[in-house]
Amino acid sequence: MYKIAAVGDKDSIYGFASLGLDVFPVTQAHEAKLTMKKLADSDYAVIYITEKLLSLIPEEIEKYKDSPLPCIIPIPGVNGNTGIGMKNVSRSVEQAVGSDIIS
Repeated sequence: MYKIAAVGDKDSIYGFASLGLDVFPVTQAHEAKLTMKKLADSDYAVIYITEKLLSLIPEEIEKYKDSPLPCIIPIPGVNGNTGIGMKNVSRSVEQAVGSDIIS
């Protein structure tokens, strides 16, 4: 059975624990790379990661871009939205339809 995880700073992800998700509090790039590799190699189908943390490890996230699992979903942290998540959605839509219909 697949699992769902949330990765990021403690304040941003602990609410996910009340929803039954596994939470992994991480703030440093090195920790984030190790955690993402561990989760991707395990039974995690969906990994929510804070946009701030995602911006620290883009090369690690890129490894999973064309893989069906895990699905890595950026989420805003407690300090707000950086726009990374929306850029990814826009890029995916443009790739799928041939033009940017979101802007």
